[in-house]
Amino acid sequence: MDPDIGSEDVALQNGRVKYFLNMEHLTIIIPSLTIILAELSLFFGYTKLSTWVHIILLVVLTLSTIVINDADTQYLFRAFILLSLLRILNLSMPVFFDLTLYSYVFIYAPLLIPIYVLVKDQGLDMKSLGMVRSIRYYELPLALLVGLIIALGEFMIIKPGYLIPDLSFFNLLKISIVMIIFVGFFEEIIFRSILQTKLESMIGKYQGLFLASILFGVMHSGYGTLYEMLFTAFAGLVLGYMYQRSRSLFLVSITHGFVNVFLFGVLPHLA
Repeated sequence: MDPDIGSEDVALQNGRVKYFLNMEHLTIIIPSLTIILAELSLFFGYTKLSTWVHIILLVVLTLSTIVINDADTQYLFRAFILLSLLRILNLSMPVFFDLTLYSYVFIYAPLLIPIYVLVKDQGLDMKSLGMVRSIRYYELPLALLVGLIIALGEFMIIKPGYLIPDLSFFNLLKISIVMIIFVGFFEEIIFRSILQTKLESMIGKYQGLFLASILFGVMHSGYGTLYEMLFTAFAGLVLGYMYQRSRSLFLVSITHGFVNVFLFGVLPHLA
C-alpha cells in the first residue's frame, strides 16, 4: 500500500467503488423488474396497465440517456427501450387489423430504426453484433433440429393455429422469410447481440445469459400461460448458449426462425 494514502482515503475509495457497483446494478435491476411487472400485468389481463408501464419506462429511459453521459448505461437503457418498444408495437398492432402472418412484418420492421440508432451511437461493429461469423454447413441441421424440438415443446403448451392456409412450397417460403428475417433476426439482435452481450460484460457470462433468458421468457406473457413463459425462458437459455459458443447472430436467428415456422406453420397442419 502507498504510505501516502491514509485509512480515510482508502475508505473513501472503497465507498466510491461500492457506490459505482450499486449504481451499475441498479441500472440493470430497476428496468428489468419494471419490464417483468409490465409483462405480469399483461399475463393477468391488465393490458392497459401493461401498456402504460412500458410507455412510462420507455419515456424515463429515453430521457435518462440524454442526461447520463456514461456509455455503458446509455447502451443498457437503450436495450431495455427496445424491449418496451417491441411490446408496445405488439399490443398496438391488433388495433389496426387482425393478427396475420403479415402483421409480424409491421411489428418488427419499425424496430430497425431504433436498433440502427443504438448501433451507430454506441459504435458497434459487425463483429460485436455477431454478424461476421458465417454459418458452417454442419450447423444448419443442428439449427433445424433445435428449432423442431423447441417448437414441439411450445406447441404442446399453447397449441396455436396456423398462419398459412396449407403446406405448399410458396406458403412455407413465405412464412420462412417472415419468421427468419423479421421475427428471428430482430428478436435475436435485441436479446442476444445487444442485451445479453452487454449483461455478460457487466454482471458475468452466465449471469447475463440467465437474466436475458428470463426477460425473453416473460416477454411471452401474452400467451397467458405460466408454462409458456417458463418454456420460452428455457428456449432463451438454449439460444443464448448457442450464441455464446458461436457468436453467430445468423445461426441463432435461423434457429429461432425455424421454431416459428414449425410452430405456426407445419405443426398446426400436421396436428
